[in-house]
Amino acid sequence: MNNFLHHKHNAFEFTRIQYHSGDWDTDQRMPSNVLNSLIEYTSLNIIQKEKIVSLDRSDIFESPFTYISGHKLVQFSDQEGSNFERYVNNGGFVFADDCNHDIDGLFAQSFEHQMERIFGKACLKKIPNNHEIYHSFFHFDEGPPPTSIELNGWGDDMVHDYLKAIEIDGRIAILYSNKDYGCEWDYDFRNKRFLAEDNTKFAVNIVLYAMTS
Repeated sequence: MNNFLHHKHNAFEFTRIQYHSGDWDTDQRMPSNVLNSLIEYTSLNIIQKEKIVSLDRSDIFESPFTYISGHKLVQFSDQEGSNFERYVNNGGFVFADDCNHDIDGLFAQSFEHQMERIFGKACLKKIPNNHEIYHSFFHFDEGPPPTSIELNGWGDDMVHDYLKAIEIDGRIAILYSNKDYGCEWDYDFRNKRFLAEDNTKFAVNIVLYAMTS
């Protein structure tokens, strides 16, 4: 992680990006569920409350890991776009998840357009399914795990067998999903005991990759 970005508490904090267009406050129970999994499976020092930062403010630079999502239009202001570019170019990690789980949906189209506007055409590239992010803690030998949303035929009626990313200096700086992991993980953490397999394990991989790459 670039020294420009350092956490003042020296602990992991789940930080959600607030932006002025669209709807940024989706899957509101997901962060506490992911934080519970990090406590359960890892030895990371965890701040047990989600932080929300406005993309047009400088406090985003205090957060090495950020999450952005939504269903609707993403259209960054000049300040938001400038901060976003500076953030990732200086060591920040963004996990972007499309709540429409649809490669042709409004969030996907507009978010991808914003990425191309900031980072250039074809900046988002498919990650090979043997990428280290699939082995940073748990092992996912077939690449990104599917979501129940995809398997039930909601959204665009397809299973996305890949994730995309923008890499900077050999590391994933922006991880981009059309799989709607946010909604998949949006339940009270106490309900995990009813699952045959804990579906938040891949979230642990994402965080550990972000914090160690």
